[in-house]
Amino acid sequence: MCRIFLLLSCLCITYLQATPKVLIGIAGGTGSGKTTLADKIQQAFPVESILISQDSYYKDLSHLAYHERAATNFDHPNSLDFALLHDHLMDLKEGFAVDLPVYNFHIHSREPATKRVYPAQVIIIEGILLFAVPEVRDLFDIKIFIDTDDDIRVLRRIERDLHERSRDFKSVKDQYLTTVKPMHDAFVAPSKKYADLIIPEGGRNDIALGIILAKLHEVLDNDLVEKKANE
Repeated sequence: MCRIFLLLSCLCITYLQATPKVLIGIAGGTGSGKTTLADKIQQAFPVESILISQDSYYKDLSHLAYHERAATNFDHPNSLDFALLHDHLMDLKEGFAVDLPVYNFHIHSREPATKRVYPAQVIIIEGILLFAVPEVRDLFDIKIFIDTDDDIRVLRRIERDLHERSRDFKSVKDQYLTTVKPMHDAFVAPSKKYADLIIPEGGRNDIALGIILAKLHEVLDNDLVEKKANE
């Protein structure tokens, strides 16, 4: 029985490593609709895809006092562990599972526990700064930038931070004016030029979503035909 289980495990690992992986990066400003689009793509391929958020890779600041962590500029690329994200994406593309960090926005630091994530044919990553860092940007097979009006984005940001991250209005406003908008102008908006697709309104754009899903169906169907031809 143990030998059978070991054999099946080896076959499973071999299959995962042999299955072609498509890396999709979805970037755009805060509140642009990145997560909505990423969720809809993932829901369309519940078995064949996984979804990862750039926010999981904020650096661990547990060595700092709370007031120091709260004062960190979380909208600058230096606040994120892009080296770890790069390594995890490479591992997933090669068919290996990774241990995803779990970030706690209430305490501005990582949790001690991690989340095991297994590879899939379609790997979706969403985050504001994905295209601002060459070593991560260059890994993506499909790069999508969500372009949404600034006034809509800031209203969504306020609503999210008040209801989901236990923030008060003053802190949200101060952060937006001090770091969010300046960093958007310096890093996020310029990274749009690297996108393969620029989509207004993110997941609310049904026509763009349909085009993306059709392309992914085509890629997955071609992979299946090629795999059967090689059997």
